[in-house]
Amino acid sequence: MRGMLLDRRALVGASIGLLGACSTLSGRAGAMRRDPFTLGVASGDPAPDGFVIWTRLAPDPLAPAGGMAPAPAAGAGGGAADPAFRRIVQSGEALAMPQEAHSLHVELAGLSPQRPYWYRFQAGGSVSDVGCARTLPAPGALVDRLHIASVGCHDYESGFFTAFGHLAREPLLDAVFHYGDYIYEFGRRARNPLRIHAGDETVTLEDYRRRYAQYKADPDLRAAHARAAFICSFDDHEVDDNWAAEWGKDGGATAAFAARKAAALQAWYEHMPVRRALRPGSGTRYFRRFDFGALMRMHVLDTRSCRSNQLCEARGDDLVCEERDDPARTMLGAPQEAWLAEGMDREPGWHFIAQQVLMLPFDVRADGADAAVRSTDNWNGYPAARRRMAALIADRQLTNVVIGSGDMHQHLAGYLPTDLDDPLSPPLASEFLATSITSGGTGSPRQPHQLHTLDHNPHVKLLNNQRGYQLYRVDARHWWADMKVLDQVDRPRGRLANLATYVVEQGRPGPILS
Repeated sequence: MRGMLLDRRALVGASIGLLGACSTLSGRAGAMRRDPFTLGVASGDPAPDGFVIWTRLAPDPLAPAGGMAPAPAAGAGGGAADPAFRRIVQSGEALAMPQEAHSLHVELAGLSPQRPYWYRFQAGGSVSDVGCARTLPAPGALVDRLHIASVGCHDYESGFFTAFGHLAREPLLDAVFHYGDYIYEFGRRARNPLRIHAGDETVTLEDYRRRYAQYKADPDLRAAHARAAFICSFDDHEVDDNWAAEWGKDGGATAAFAARKAAALQAWYEHMPVRRALRPGSGTRYFRRFDFGALMRMHVLDTRSCRSNQLCEARGDDLVCEERDDPARTMLGAPQEAWLAEGMDREPGWHFIAQQVLMLPFDVRADGADAAVRSTDNWNGYPAARRRMAALIADRQLTNVVIGSGDMHQHLAGYLPTDLDDPLSPPLASEFLATSITSGGTGSPRQPHQLHTLDHNPHVKLLNNQRGYQLYRVDARHWWADMKVLDQVDRPRGRLANLATYVVEQGRPGPILS
């Protein structure tokens, strides 16, 4: 069967002492002539009673089918209450199927809330790395503090995934939000002679599988996945740069793009620690919600699958521009908008809108330009949809909303203004946009053409062009956002520093330098 535990047993009522954070992981045990666990292990989509554990059998990651024969392969997986696996809480056998790239998605359930568990897989006489993940708090439980990281945008050719290695060593980490751009679809561009894509631009299912295998074999990325549960979304490069719903970047809404998108989303599912409900199909909903007790409700949005086409898109030799303020234009689609509105009727400590692209108004004009310039690939290109989002917050009089975003390859801290046409109007919701892991290269404090960008964006408090990630420390009264930056990604062993910490006070939107 496909990635499900057989003969699953839960040791209900076992004496399990409540442990602290996931500790340093134990090493690998066992051996086989060809190690099938070259892509490591991962966990994700946590719940109060469990989470998904993932691996893919691939003894030769860049070979067709990862070096596996075109037949089901037997494996086993399970979880334990301690890193030495003395107290097994669930275990069972599983089949890795060739039609899903010999990946395994095992949904552990029946576990205790708000505590760490350790997990691993076995196949062919080999034992995988050990991973660790925390279950969510029980519904409505009082939670003192959470630690959530925000990461994304790691182009293999742009540098080393050193930031993931540092993330794996964070002392406190409840979960990781991955906003997207997990892979890049481009062919070889020789940006860094030490990091070159295997193969040409990804188009077919085998292309995408090989690209994921190349990325997931990276030791720093493997370490980060083993450290904590990932809550994964996707942006554009998992499919095609700047795609929107059925429209591709180059040819528009064609049969060729539909086939490419289907292959890309199949490969995304095969390589992400997500539940079987996210297996691609006509009714798949990639947006979902996670409650961290009474402290935080996390709304994970999908800003690609249902959005209207880009404002200006090349179609053949023509550049076709849609009407910017057409009220029918959408970023989320009507069903997702309704789902989000329903979920924000509840009043937890915080609402975290975890999504992919910049939401606040932003003028990207280069220094010296007179007229404002807006992106067409983020919420600035969908002003009617952004007005509906702002109204959703304002109509409920919510003062506890934090927006997480990415894609821009820079750290940004700012706020969505009450009047979207007036950046000097009072804050409606805070926004933290996490920089890239590698995309954009080593970078600098500010891009050369952006030295005066903040002059045109007074609601933006920080703009930084270095690589890294963000770490959120959340309690009932405060949301702290640490801006982690690396000194370089061109070579291994880049040094990590905390550039700045911003804080949002409960009931007072807008980040303040801590």
